[in-house]
Order: sequence, then structure tokens, then C-alpha cells
Amino acid sequence: MKYIDQVEVAGKRVLLRVDFNVPLDESGRVADDNRIRGALPTIQYLLDQGASVIICSHLGRPKGERNPAFSLAPAASALGSLIGREVPLAPDCVGPEAREAVSAMGKGGILMLENLRFHKEETGNYREFAAELASMADCYCNDAFAVSHRAHASVVGVTEHIGECAAGFLIKKEMDYFNQAMVSPARPVAAVLGGAKVSSKLGAIENIMEKVDKILIGGAMANTFLKAQGFHVGGSLVEDELLETAGSIIETAGKRGVKLYLPVDVVVSTSMDCHSTPIRIVPVQEIGGNEMVLDIGQATIDLFREALHNVETIVWNGPLGAFENVPFSLGTISMARTIASSPALSIVGGGDTGLAVHMAGEADRISYISTGGGAFLMLLEGKELPGLSALGRCGG
Repeated sequence: MKYIDQVEVAGKRVLLRVDFNVPLDESGRVADDNRIRGALPTIQYLLDQGASVIICSHLGRPKGERNPAFSLAPAASALGSLIGREVPLAPDCVGPEAREAVSAMGKGGILMLENLRFHKEETGNYREFAAELASMADCYCNDAFAVSHRAHASVVGVTEHIGECAAGFLIKKEMDYFNQAMVSPARPVAAVLGGAKVSSKLGAIENIMEKVDKILIGGAMANTFLKAQGFHVGGSLVEDELLETAGSIIETAGKRGVKLYLPVDVVVSTSMDCHSTPIRIVPVQEIGGNEMVLDIGQATIDLFREALHNVETIVWNGPLGAFENVPFSLGTISMARTIASSPALSIVGGGDTGLAVHMAGEADRISYISTGGGAFLMLLEGKELPGLSALGRCGG
């Protein structure tokens, strides 16, 4: 796989796949431009090198239909403000109007194509759709790490129809940090895993078991491990079909010398509605029959903090409780602050985990926050990302 600075782009039209799936406020403006800023190094490099840049992205889930609510116009406006020049928006991403807009660009120009997902052929990876996207450019650059685990037309299919492909600087940054954490890390290495289900993290747990020294498990997925150990978890979310698997993971960790940490106390309630039902903090031995585990307790927060104090590398993916509700956010927010205050190299998976770090006000003190939740998790599972593998098969 080449990176964009290894490809001659001067005077060429470059189709650049980015992830501008940004949140919009009530007025239709971009509410958070971090994803746009993340692509700026690649965009500016291409313009400085004299390339003509054709930007493509999706926004939201229009389900293959043209919907003005999901137009990329706000993203084009925000990008224009950041680079100090107008970024025209083509009426479509394929078809005569798109081709006409590309033809009118001029050398060294920049253009954004309209939402790729206005066409069902994008997510379906239709060959003809991918070929038409590729026909508008001389080379292709993928800088959309967050969608590189998807075999979509603009991510995978397009590489079969264009002669030269490369990854952008955002993807390079993602891979560099991931390799520092999982391929050649400073030890000891700790992985903090949370979220709702063991099933969504099972591949990651099994893969990193050989790469880390400590694993800390929280969130609803910890309930399955607790139940596998014989604790009653009341009405909590639990995956009964994975109890044997959870027990096997605990056993394997012991055999391999990996220190596995589970909650010792939890925050429970009979409902997510914290205004109408009482909230208790109890040892895991005392979870009531009708109570749900909704966060880790203070003793677990202290335990996890102590477990991380002497590590050199920390990887975190998944919140440790129902952090979107303030009464159940302390565990996740505390973990964000613990990691932020650590001198260790810290890599945080995207999605909810990245959101939690921003909520805690600690984003600036994390070594790197990944831009892709699903793509980051796939790397933790030891799998290749289809979007990056396709770059190595460019033209074939």
C-alpha cells in the first residue's frame, strides 16, 4: 500500500474519499468539524502539489434516495472556510451533471461530489457505479479510515477501475498509532474494553490476548463474565449463549499470564429512568434480582486506576457504563481522566469511546483518538480492512 506522498499527483485529477459524515445543528450547519479537519493535511498536500481534487463522501443514511437533509452542502461550506477558498458542490456524484462539474474544475481546482449514499449502488458496491466514479479521475486516494472496514463502491470497488491508488495522511496516522500500540508496543500493555456485548468484542479479546499484559473489562459486556463466574446479575443485559466462552477467556488469560480485571462493585437500578427509581452501588455479590448493572462502582474505578498506573501503552475501546445518562457516566468519565493523566501512550477507539473522552474534556491529553470505531475494532480483531487491502490491488 502506497501513501499519497509516494505518488506523482501534479497535474492529475485525484478522487479523494474522505469521511465527512459530520453532525449538523438545527440550522443545518456543521456542528463538529473534527472529521473535516482530519482530512486537511491530505487535501492541502494535493492542492500544493498542483493536483485537482475531487472529494467524495457520504453523510447520514439516506438509504439510496436523494434527500436534501443529507446534502453535503454544509460540509463543502465548512471545508471552504477552513482552506480559504470556495469548494463547489456538484449536483450529484455520478452522471452527466457530476462529469460536467469535474470538467469545469480547471487545473488545481477542488470540487465536492454530492452524497454517495444518494445511490444504493454505493453501499452495494455495484461495479458500474464504481467504474463511473473512477472514470472522472487519474488516481484515487482513500483517507476515510472510518469507512475502510466497509466494502463499498467508493472504498473498494473504485480501486478496480483506476490505475493508481494511495492512502492519505489520516490513514497513515491511524496505522502508525495502531502499530505503536499493538505491533511493537512499549510494555506493559493494557487493553480496556467496554460496550454492550461480548459478541461484538469477542474477536478483539481473542486476538489481543497474545499482545497485551492486562485486560480491563467493563460495560454491559462485563455482566456475561460476572455471570460466568457464578454471580447473579439480575435483569442486566447478558449473553447467556456466551457464558461458556467468557469462562474460557478467563481461563485462557490465567494460563497465559494476562491479568484480567472485572468489576468488583457496580451501579444498579431497576430502570434507566434515574428520576423515578433508586440507584445503588453494590458489590457484585449483591446485585438484586430485578436490578440492572448500569455502571462500574467507585471500588472498581479505583481498582482499574491502580491496574493502569504502571503500564506504558493503553488501548481503550467501549464505554464502561450507560454514560449517556449522567448518573451512570462516572465510570466512563473516570476512565477517560485516568488514561489522560497517564504518561503511557494512549489510543482510544472511535465512536462512543471518543465521544466520552470529549465529554470528559480530556481529548487533548489522549495520545490519539481514532476516527473510526468499527474500523478500529476490526484492527483489534487482527483483520485486514477491505478499504486498505484494496489499495494494494489497485487496477486489478
